[in-house]
Amino acid sequence: MFLGEYQHTLDAKGRLSLPAKFRSQMAGSYVVAKGLEGCLYVYAPEDYASFLTQLTERGDFDKKHRQVRRFFTAGAKEDELDAAGRLSVPAGLREYADLQREVTVIGNDDRIEIWNADAWAAYNGETESRIEEVTSELAELGLL
Repeated sequence: MFLGEYQHTLDAKGRLSLPAKFRSQMAGSYVVAKGLEGCLYVYAPEDYASFLTQLTERGDFDKKHRQVRRFFTAGAKEDELDAAGRLSVPAGLREYADLQREVTVIGNDDRIEIWNADAWAAYNGETESRIEEVTSELAELGLL
């Protein structure tokens, strides 16, 4: 399980050193893909496969399902951590997430998320200011 928030830097070649706790859980290989809200998702390969299974269970006959599958698979990359425990973020994914030198790496249960540091600060600040309202709404719907 991935937990926590870490401030890191992306080097000029698009490599990111993962927090030590995250590296040990990746077992050397990972998949990086577009995520929601402008971040990137990083999964262990078996967790990415489970994620894709959820997307494909609904079949390929609905346009919206195809769009969602394509969003998460186009541009995704499977790779190995280098000897220094760094992952390589392809240029297209760096552009999608507007990753600059300063990034925030967060653990979100079965995945890691990589955020532009300013975008994360704005998103997290908005979420913190609304969390009681959001949890109340979800509780009323029976989702919490």
